[in-house]
Amino acid sequence: METENKVTLKRDISLYLLIFYGLGNILGAGIYVLVGKIAGISGIFAPISFIVACIVVLFTALSYSELSARFPYSAGEALYAKHAFNSKYISIFIGIIIALSGILSSATIIHGFNGYISNFFDLPSTLTAILLLSILTIVAILGIGKSVKFATILTLVEIFGLLIIVFVGVENIEFKNVEIKAFIPSFEISIWYTISLGAFLAFYAFIGFEDMVNVAEEVKEPEKNMPKAIIITLIVSTTLYILVATISVLAIAPEILSKSDAPLADVYRTLTNKEPIILSIIGMFAVINGALIQIIMVSRLLYGMGMNKWIPSIFTKINERTRTPIIATVFASVVILIFTLWLPIVTLASLTSFFIFIVFTLMNLALIKIKLKSPTPEGIINIPFWIPTLGIIVNLVLLCIQIFSVV
Repeated sequence: METENKVTLKRDISLYLLIFYGLGNILGAGIYVLVGKIAGISGIFAPISFIVACIVVLFTALSYSELSARFPYSAGEALYAKHAFNSKYISIFIGIIIALSGILSSATIIHGFNGYISNFFDLPSTLTAILLLSILTIVAILGIGKSVKFATILTLVEIFGLLIIVFVGVENIEFKNVEIKAFIPSFEISIWYTISLGAFLAFYAFIGFEDMVNVAEEVKEPEKNMPKAIIITLIVSTTLYILVATISVLAIAPEILSKSDAPLADVYRTLTNKEPIILSIIGMFAVINGALIQIIMVSRLLYGMGMNKWIPSIFTKINERTRTPIIATVFASVVILIFTLWLPIVTLASLTSFFIFIVFTLMNLALIKIKLKSPTPEGIINIPFWIPTLGIIVNLVLLCIQIFSVV
């Protein structure tokens, strides 16, 4: 029995693979699935909503950079909470919320897959979800190196698809006839309120950088590579979001775009007058990638929580050949399927963002408490106190806006 858990996770992820791991999750979950819904809320100010969401995320991303460098192990946020608050129950609470947000996020993404595949096949959404999750579960089980390399290939395809939208937009939109002033919001409270609501949903499109910390135990030189990968991933994704969101609202009226289940495919069709075969295929790849990465994240989080004895030890079982937590992976996939079949896409995305706001607030607070307890070790990125402080404020503000909008 003693030798059973001596099989460990393998450090097989380089800086570049880690960047693509993060980008694949962020891009697949965001722009390919929700840009139309965000445009429906913010209208022509959808690009501004993405910028606001990026600013909100930036403070927390920097906090995660130091936390992941200090504690480069699985269980991520739950582990940070343990060091900050020294409470088993707070750690379990945060771990469950992160796992739930990953499950909800993956369910959201799979809904997006149904929208893109419908351009080719008229399949029942239930059958599509079962087949897709079965395939992704097998890929996730085969090994972290194979899984992340597969995700990297899909991420390159995703980026190529976004660049196609940028290219056809530049080629077909008469920018000289575009009024730049129309994209600059006035200082009316009502306008900024709708931008904030759009930013709340756009915030979901940035979710993914925090998932990177849950594979830290499988990253080479995590103390250096984790902070670099988080920041680079955020910069690249934000740039692509602003470009694609701007072209999308110029190509299709926001109220029409909001009704699309495959928004970028419809943008391509409108701009080129051609069937969006390439974009639909790329959209499916993007969605597959995002779902795969979420499955990996949730399974590693469950593994890390099991190793800390916060949940049953069955989730710590590592297969000797694949070096992956098979039971945790299968469990994550089954729960994702349940939520996919249960809730609609906007509800899933909103719930994900709601839970993540709570976690981000707690993680910024955790960094402050950890820095007060012990100075930043030499060679580790040192984030000044004002960054997590602002992170707490902006996350709470958007959380309150969402709560009051529902009420």
